[in-house]
Amino acid sequence: MANLPSTTAQRIRIGLTGLAFAFLLVLIGSVISRSGGEPPPPTAAEQKAAAEPNEPLAELGVAPGSTTSETPTNNSSTSQ
Repeated sequence: MANLPSTTAQRIRIGLTGLAFAFLLVLIGSVISRSGGEPPPPTAAEQKAAAEPNEPLAELGVAPGSTTSETPTNNSSTSQ
């Protein structure tokens, strides 16, 4: 049986259609499997609210805020 150009083009077309179908099937399956049970990522406003300190008086300057390091600083008057 001779390979006619039309049969070769038809085989290529069928093969590419099958590859496209398989790709779409895997893509849809991936989307469905990732969508279940996973909470949405936090928004920028939620991240900012979580990063802000919970000391509004310290922000206003009314009360001293907590320091990140609890070690005293070395002053020349306290080391004598």
